[in-house]
Order: sequence, then C-alpha cells, then structure tokens
Amino acid sequence: MSTEDTPSAPRSLAEALRARGDAALGALLRSRPDLITPVPTDLTQLATRAGTRASVVRALERLDRFTLQTAEALAVAADPAAYEELLGLMAGDAGDPAVTAALPHALDVLREQALVWGGDDRLRLVRTARELLAPSPQHPSPTGLGPTVQEATAGMSPGRIQEIVTAAGLPSTHDSVSAVTALTGLFTDRERMAALLADAPADSLDVLERLVWGPPYGQVTPDPAPRLRWLLDRGLLLPTAPGTVVLPREVALHLRRGLAHRTPEPVPPVVEAAAAHRPQVVDSTAAGQAYTALATVEELLKDWDEGGPAVLRAGGLSVRDLKRTAVALDVPEPVAAFWVELAYAAGLIASDGEADERYAATPAYDEWLERPPAERWARLATAWLAATRTAGLVGGRDAKDRTLSALGPGLDRSAAPEVRHRVLALLAALPEGAAPDPESVLARLRWERPLRGAQQQENDLRTRLARWALSEAELLGVTGRGALSAHGRALLGAAAPVKGPAAEPSGASGPSGASGPSGAGDKLPVHHHRPTPLTPLSSAEQAVASAAAARLLAPLLPEPLDHVLLQADLTAVAPGPLRRPLADMLGVLADVESKGGATVYRFTPGSVRRALDAGQTASDLHAFLATHSRTPVPQPLAYLIDDVARRHGHLRVGAASAYVRCDDEAVLGEILADKRAAALGLRRLAPTVLAAQADPAGLLEGLRSMGFAPAAESAEGDVLITRALAHRTPPRSAPEPVPDGPPVPDDTLLAAALRAIRAGDLASTAPRKPGTVPAADGELPRTGSAETLATMQAAVLTGEALWIGYVNAEGAASQRVIAPIRVEGGFVTAYDHTADEVRTYPLHRITGVAELADDAG
Repeated sequence: MSTEDTPSAPRSLAEALRARGDAALGALLRSRPDLITPVPTDLTQLATRAGTRASVVRALERLDRFTLQTAEALAVAADPAAYEELLGLMAGDAGDPAVTAALPHALDVLREQALVWGGDDRLRLVRTARELLAPSPQHPSPTGLGPTVQEATAGMSPGRIQEIVTAAGLPSTHDSVSAVTALTGLFTDRERMAALLADAPADSLDVLERLVWGPPYGQVTPDPAPRLRWLLDRGLLLPTAPGTVVLPREVALHLRRGLAHRTPEPVPPVVEAAAAHRPQVVDSTAAGQAYTALATVEELLKDWDEGGPAVLRAGGLSVRDLKRTAVALDVPEPVAAFWVELAYAAGLIASDGEADERYAATPAYDEWLERPPAERWARLATAWLAATRTAGLVGGRDAKDRTLSALGPGLDRSAAPEVRHRVLALLAALPEGAAPDPESVLARLRWERPLRGAQQQENDLRTRLARWALSEAELLGVTGRGALSAHGRALLGAAAPVKGPAAEPSGASGPSGASGPSGAGDKLPVHHHRPTPLTPLSSAEQAVASAAAARLLAPLLPEPLDHVLLQADLTAVAPGPLRRPLADMLGVLADVESKGGATVYRFTPGSVRRALDAGQTASDLHAFLATHSRTPVPQPLAYLIDDVARRHGHLRVGAASAYVRCDDEAVLGEILADKRAAALGLRRLAPTVLAAQADPAGLLEGLRSMGFAPAAESAEGDVLITRALAHRTPPRSAPEPVPDGPPVPDDTLLAAALRAIRAGDLASTAPRKPGTVPAADGELPRTGSAETLATMQAAVLTGEALWIGYVNAEGAASQRVIAPIRVEGGFVTAYDHTADEVRTYPLHRITGVAELADDAG
C-alpha cells in the first residue's frame, strides 16, 4: 500500500509530501539537494520549490533514459492518468515484458523525486514537468506525438467539426463538445479505427506513415491533393494554422500500436569487454605508466624550477609556451596540457604573483618530492579524480570565441568529476582484467544521462568528458591496457573485483519477474537491470581509498638504483630509476640524451663546466663517478673532467661594467683578436685586465660561447659559486573544484532540515479555533500586546498550546506552536513543539497569538 494511497487521495503535491515518512522525504532531499538550499519553512514551500522550472529541469536532466521516457509518456497521457494507461503507452498493445517489469521502478524514482504524485489510479506529473515535456508547436515532444483531437479542434468552427464527424461515419451531434468526444472515441477504439483505415487509399496511408513517429506537423496547399483531402475530411489530419496540419495524438497512438516511444529502453546497454588480460599484466602495465607519470611531472617542475613561463594578461599559458613545454616533455601538446593542468590541480604549480608574473613550483612541490613514489602518485590521481578543470578543452573556443589556454580561465566543467567517477565505476563492474569497448561505455553513459533537446551526441560534453577520462586514466596509470588496475579500483573505493569471465556488469541483465502497478511509497525491490553507481566518496573516505591505492601500487613500482653504467663514448646508462641525490647530481653533470626503460646521459664540456660552476671540484666529480658507477670510469671521461677543470676559472669576470682578468696575457690577446668578441665591447685596461661594455652575465655567456671557461668572482676576488636557486611561489592552495550544483546533504544536515521542515509544517497546519485563522495562508497571527500577554498567561494556567508568529533578531518571520510555562519580565518561557525543546522568547518579538482547536495534536 502506498504512503500516498490514503483513504482520501492527496489533492496536491504538498499533501502527498505530508504523507511521506522521514526516510522518503530524506530520499527526496538527497536526490534533489537544491530543494534544501535554503531549508524550506514547511512542506508547502518544499512542494512549491520542487515545482519551479529550474529545479524541475535539473531533476529531469538527471534521469536515466527509461525513467525520462516514463515521464514523457505521462506528459502525453490524461491528467490524472491511471497506471494501466501509462503501462499501455510504455509497453504498447503487445505488452513488452521488459517494460512491464521495469516500469514500477521508474515510477518509484519519479515519485521519490517529487516529479510524480498520486496513487496508481490518479498519477499526476507536476505541472512544470508537463509543460516542459508535453507536445507543442514550439517545443515538440520527445515522443513525436502531436496534440489531442480536443486540443487541435479548439479553434475550429462547429460546422466544420460536424462535417468531419459525418465523413468519419459518426452520427452528427447537437454541439461541438459531444462531436469532439465522439471523434476521440472513434480514434481510440482499435477495431473501429482499423475499419476506418481499411478504406483509406494507399497513398493516404503513406502520408500517415511519414508523420506517425514525428514530427507530426506537415504543410499543405490551399487546394490539397486527393490523398490529403481524404485524411482532412475524416479528421485524421487536422489544420492548426494556415497551410499547416497535424496528426492527432490518438491517431498516431493507434498507428503505433499504443506506444508513446518508438523504442522504449528499459534495460541499459551492456558495457562490453573488448579484450581480456591477466590481472598481473594490467597492474604491472598501469604501475609502469604511473611511474612515467611521476617522472613526467617531476621533469615539468624541474624545467620550471627557476621560474616558468610568463602568465598571459588574461591568464594561462601562451600557445608558444605550451609548445615549448610539449617539446621539453617530448609529448604532443594536448598531453602536455594535461600534465600541466594535473600539476596545477594537485597544487604543485601556481603563479608567483610578482610584477612580471610567472608560473613556478609551489612549496608543496618540495614536500611532495619527499614522499614515497606511491604516495606521490596517489596525490596526483586523487586530484585528477576530483578536478573540474578539463585539459581536453585547451585549444578550443569559449562562448565569446576566445581561445581556451592551459592554466587559463574557462576550463572548469562541473560535470567532469562525476563523469570520471562513473566511467571508472563501469570499468570496475567488468571482470578483473577486462578492457571495455569505449563505444559501449559511451552508450551506457548516454542511457544514464540522455541528451535532451537539439543536442547532437558528437557535441555532447559528457561524451567528450568520458573519452578524455578513458585516455587520461591510461596516461596516469589508473588503468593498464584499458582495464582498471587493482590500485585504480582501490582509489575509486570499489568493492572486490568481479571474478570469472562470464561475470556480468551491473545493470546488464534482463528484466526481472516483477510486474504490475505498485504503490507510490512502497519499497520496491531494485531490479537488477538498474545501474548501481559507485557514488563519489567524501573527503575522509577518499583519503582512506587513496592510502589503500598507494599501498597496492608501492610493490609494483621499480626500486630506485644507486648506480649507473659509464661507457667509453662519454655516456652513462641508468638501467632504471635513480635515487634522488644521484639523479639530481647526474642531471647537473650530464645532459639527458634519451629516455625510456633506461636513461642515457651524455657528458659534454658544457655539462662538466655546469657542475664546476655549481661548486664541485674535479676531485669531487672523480669521486662521485667512481662511487656510483658499476663500470670503471673511462679514461676519456676522466680526461674531459680534468681538461675542463684546468681551464675553469682561468678567466675571471667581475663587475666594473664588467671586466675580464687573466694572468696569461696571451689569452686576453686571443680574446681581443676574436671577431666574435666585438659585441662585448672589450678593451685592454692593463696587460692582465680587459674592460667590457656588457654586464657580467652577458660577458660570461659570450666568453663561454667562444669556447672559454670563465668563472665569476666577487668584489673581494673570490670565485662565485653559481648554484641554481629554485624559484618558488608563496604558499598556494590547489584550485577548488567548481561544484555541480548544491552538495548532497550529509546525515546531520538532513536530520536537522527534516526536523525544521516538520516543525514549520506543524505550525502552519495546526488547526485553529474558529475566528483565528489568518486572512491568507502563511500570514502570521496579529494581536495587540495586551491580548497577547493575557492569552499567554491564561495558557500557563490551562497548559494549552498556542500558535504564535515570531520575528527573530535578523528579521526572519516564522510560525510556531508553543506551550507556555512561565511569563515574566517581558519574556515567555515555553515548550516549543516545532523545535522540540524549551525556549524563551521576548514578548515584543511575538506578532500575535491564536488558540488551537481542542482536537489539535
């Protein structure tokens, strides 16, 4: 028995909501959280808010395809409609068993979300939803149906209606109402309609076939062809405007065998597996990609260590800087945009806020580097899962035809986290090691959130977000070879993976045996064709899931090495990832020549000089290589280090404008004679000193380009060690995701909201004694101060409850039901039934008081 199937059927949505229990009201507020922002004062206001256009549109957009089809069928049914009529529109005359089994649950969802109310004998779609979904010339119905006979003949002359009735073989009537009723009865009678159409010309039936599934409107000339005239004479086509005719809804339903939709879709598309791999292969592949992701982000931040690209005036990276970053990372530009946005979402990079604003690493990056690799990956993956910034949009255009740039404004899409989560949840429902067919994933998502209006699927944002989610999950190492990894499953907070090749994804099976109508408030079993989505986790739950993912990933990541293999061709091979101190030092001493499973470093005079500039000596470098090489230090490398070290610092550059000094006069003479030195503006001040017009940094760079190895010196004549100082931004927080509407209320907020709504409803619906009811619903009671005081004092003696109007210090008005306990000093202390506690109210803030009826609870 439905909670709404009371002896007296509810007359409004507010009454239907009033009959619900707290669990059913809580389900409504969870599914439509916009209804609780702010908390309604009572159930009447809640019902009003549930019927507003913005809220109804939001609710309709979150229905799956079959539930939306059910709402669309109700919009073309009678108002109110019986369950049997709705079932006929959905299952057709043949009675599709899958639709019959699925319809009760779809109706329950519509009732739960307050889009439908009433018992099974009087189903009502809320007025706003009916206006949005019902057919009209301006907004055709998704069903493709047109207006009813009654609607289409509303402006037709009585004489013309009688002509149609007579041509259709019906007896003439005395008024238009009975004539339209008779014509409607003919069109809804299957046997009589079949007999009428049996006499129709074949080309007239062809016209009906073209209109039957919509759009139902067609154009005619002032002198219609005979095939059209036959239809117009019998009302099978009705004029709606000059030159326009429409196929009446009843005729279309007869031709469709009662179906409101050409293809009802009670069962969601199955997510099919395109390939199956051993779980160990999936996990190891995903772990390898996770390590590559860490290395890529580190390389990106190292490249920006001394200050990255400039921030555009409108925000974001320029196209040129994104190309440079892509070249530095050796990836395509869209992939480079993804890594940049990921680092930004994780709070590792930000703008420094200086006058010449640039992007740089944040202090959080240094902290992140100290974490174990698995924990660093978990932070990146968690940031990706929750981020609303969408790297796939980079390079596109916004509504004002401006280019969307990486790290710039306009990249937030509030649906992105939900789509990513849903895509991974669908992968988690597949057997372990199964990689899905991407198109089947997209088809499932379109069923769960169908497109409405004139949107094209190729331009559907959710479809693009899903494609990006699949590719980004692979880049990040959440999936391996297209299948969800064990650590990816843990990151999602999913249950244990499905075992066995024949396992079926959630929502893939056929209809259950349940059929027939159900009560509006009964707890129906959830049919196993319905999806069971893994809802996004709370922040605390996500932290636990991320830690679990890190624990699963840690054993799969390669152990860092403490050695390299030196070769005679002035290269060093790192057969795997290196420990951080070794990698940092080798990055200064040598240049990376190639990356992959093994990294190849090349030693050059410039790279050795870079190490010497950083404060290392030749003996330090020899000792470093001897310690960390599994092969003997090749003689060419030792000679290279000694040769560069011997010349390093032979020339000294200091600040005059700038000067060069050298004990060897011949070297200075060689510099002056070199044509490449002309731009430096050199002149000899003394046998061992040259003055320059260039600044010290430019002079150092110029001499180095000429093949010399100068060293900078201080004002005291000491060699300056030019260590590269890492540039960091001030402390920055990661960008906050843009919420997709109001958040789902937690249990505490939900309980408080329900209590407040019930309390306000009690105050607004409590029966009053005759003569005390306000002039208008919701108006506060009004009494004078003397009458208010006297009524309060009398209630203290009798113990009766009173209905009061109260205005708090912020000016908010409310109605309350109280039982006064004590009145003194300008205050009344009373048990507040609406708040379920004892409270004290200033008498001057009470607008008025009224006595409740004797039978009021």
